[in-house]
Amino acid sequence: MSTVRLLAAAGLTALLGATAPGPSPPPPQPPPQLDDAEVQRAVDRLDGVVEAAMRRTGVPGAAVAVVHDGKVVKLTGYGVRKAGETAAVDADTVFQLASVSKPIASTVVAGAVGVDGWAKPVAPHVPGFRLKDPWVTSHVTAADLFSHRSGLPDHAGDLLEDLGYDRAYILSHLRYEPLAPFRASYAYTNFGLTAAAQAVADEKGVPWEKLSADVLYKPAGMDHTSSRFQDYADSPDRAYGHVKTAGGWEAKSVRDPDAQSPAGGVSSSARDMATWLKLQLGEGKLDGRRIIPADALQRTHWPEAVASPPRAPAARTGFYGLGWNVSYDDAGRLRLSHTGAFALGVHTNVTMLPGEQLGIVVLTNASPVGVADAVALDFFDIAEHGQPTRDWIPLVDALYQQQADEAVSKTDYAHPPADATPAKAPATYTGTYRNAYYGPAEITAAANGTLTLHLGPKPQAYPLTHYSGDTYSFETAGENAVGRTGVTFKPDGKSFTLEYLDGEGLGTFTR
Repeated sequence: MSTVRLLAAAGLTALLGATAPGPSPPPPQPPPQLDDAEVQRAVDRLDGVVEAAMRRTGVPGAAVAVVHDGKVVKLTGYGVRKAGETAAVDADTVFQLASVSKPIASTVVAGAVGVDGWAKPVAPHVPGFRLKDPWVTSHVTAADLFSHRSGLPDHAGDLLEDLGYDRAYILSHLRYEPLAPFRASYAYTNFGLTAAAQAVADEKGVPWEKLSADVLYKPAGMDHTSSRFQDYADSPDRAYGHVKTAGGWEAKSVRDPDAQSPAGGVSSSARDMATWLKLQLGEGKLDGRRIIPADALQRTHWPEAVASPPRAPAARTGFYGLGWNVSYDDAGRLRLSHTGAFALGVHTNVTMLPGEQLGIVVLTNASPVGVADAVALDFFDIAEHGQPTRDWIPLVDALYQQQADEAVSKTDYAHPPADATPAKAPATYTGTYRNAYYGPAEITAAANGTLTLHLGPKPQAYPLTHYSGDTYSFETAGENAVGRTGVTFKPDGKSFTLEYLDGEGLGTFTR
């Protein structure tokens, strides 16, 4: 996601003092505008919408739940759990949720600390956690981190997770990341949000995974929901993540998101997600039982940060709340949504119109090609207008493709220049190197002179291919892979810089 920086407000919070800014209450909501027949029209056409999207894209499996006026009015599985096999997706098939975990995490925090807990400083409760600016460290709150306004860069810490570092290491190394203006900038950060959730769990004296179960999953009867990867991996009825290859959709790898569990590590079924939708639309109540305090849950629905300023005079501002995308439509209705996406094989969406008491969740077992978002958009279009207002799949897919393309190197490392200069002797480059943020690295040479880069705590091995002079390349791996990237050694061999790790200037390793 792109980083939005509102520089005009830089330093304002420091001038005003330590108190976290309170969000403005949302505007009064208009009366409901959808009648039962209009909602039923959209529900009746939902099977066709999902099946057409799956045929069009080849996505192997999906599950959908719709809640209206406190009732589950649609709960269906489609396709198969794993391509090439026959086991069907049903209402209890467990999917990884990716970033749809965020509004679930904010539900847990609301239940654990109430309204006031959002304004407490995070640092005292997380060992080793601090940011580059000591003042920001002492004042950053759970609300700041859940709404992505801490000043941390976009997706700070994600590359450490790809290298195999655990949550404790990553949270303790966010202090190296440069900061944009505090509470005046928006940048989406999985590990900032994770730090806030960890602080709440640490204050309660239990692991986050147990807190989630105790506060939400068990009381709500969400028996197929977990914040532990192993529970998903052990489920006999789970959807496998798929990526698109030349041969079609393949279940090539499994994403373990435990390091960022509050931000992306929840797994659940359509049935359990329908239960959670009922709780959200029921202001914290479920079948008459109070699960989450109403005022604390409502607080998560308020806009906290400007996520997308209007790009045209008639455009609307997009906000981020506490784990939710917050927007208002042409009728002034509050719309809450979140998308989840793993490049390694997950695409999910939840969208609610609280004023209409209507919500949908769409789970798919494939990397994003637009299906989960498009199904939700089609559903609301059909309810409101009788038909989709546009062909959403190519539009949404293009946005994901644009994000992916932005991360790819502008240098074509797969094709060295015709006038490439030779490398120096392998011994010039081999040895052990260190980076304060990314940890140790080692360059080794095989008997034939081939170099290999070793990174991360395990470590991971990456064979290097010579490009030209002191520059090599290798194929990246993991959730944030960007294809082939460059490794450039200083002529004296005392350091090298990894291109794809250097977005914030942190990618140089010194011998």
